[in-house]
Amino acid sequence: MRNDKEVIAQILEFALCDPLVKVVLLNGSRVNPNVTQDLLCDYDVIFGVTDIAPFVSNQEWIARFGELIIMQHNQIEENNEQWEIFLMQFTDGVRIDLSIRKVEHIVEPTDSLTMVLLDKDNLMGTVESPSDRSYVTTKPSRQQFDETLNEIWWCSTNVAKGLWRKELPYAKYMLDVVVRDALVTLLTWYVGMNSDWTINSGKAGRWLQRDLPEDIWTSFAHTYVGNDSEHNWDALFETGTLTRTIGIAVADKLGYEYPYEDDQRVTLYLKQLRSVR
Repeated sequence: MRNDKEVIAQILEFALCDPLVKVVLLNGSRVNPNVTQDLLCDYDVIFGVTDIAPFVSNQEWIARFGELIIMQHNQIEENNEQWEIFLMQFTDGVRIDLSIRKVEHIVEPTDSLTMVLLDKDNLMGTVESPSDRSYVTTKPSRQQFDETLNEIWWCSTNVAKGLWRKELPYAKYMLDVVVRDALVTLLTWYVGMNSDWTINSGKAGRWLQRDLPEDIWTSFAHTYVGNDSEHNWDALFETGTLTRTIGIAVADKLGYEYPYEDDQRVTLYLKQLRSVR
């Protein structure tokens, strides 16, 4: 596998030789001082260009970065801007996610995890050193807290319905996607409040094992199970127990109200439904 110096050198050599490329930025985990680098860290790169179309119409330029295993090419539209992104996995293990954007849209980066690798015309000005300040967990509003707890308890009834009917795909979707997403949000708030809102637990809570007390992490890990019905019932009740523990702690810390009645009624309903199969 190419090392980081070799990959960055290739990127810069390409950009220096192409007059359309004016700025090269590196962002994401590669510039996050709080992330331990490993072989699988992607290279999240932005080319600020004067014209996007040539990179799309003729994609032979991609071969200059290596031999592809697979690529995904997406067009993004956001905030009145349209750009292209090429997600490229190469045979030597290197992955480069290359965004091609009009240069005028990137001269004032909103992402704090941004490092300027090349600025041909001094368009970028002063860019602060990379940090994950844009990604730290922020204190939820009362409405956000209420909606998240409601999502967990309401959708837990859907998990139970799917398990009772032996509809495994539906039950797993509700437990492992819908309910879990809300539970991860709740856990990141718990981490945030205990760190004075200075910690970024990563996309989908990827660094929660690092951030949570061991007993809380163990409980959360037990909510991940396979296709056995009984194990999924157990995981559902473990999710409820964890929601109760963390939800009460967050509510007490932030001065909010934990939905005790929803918790009690839904938990009783789940127990009843499990017992009448």
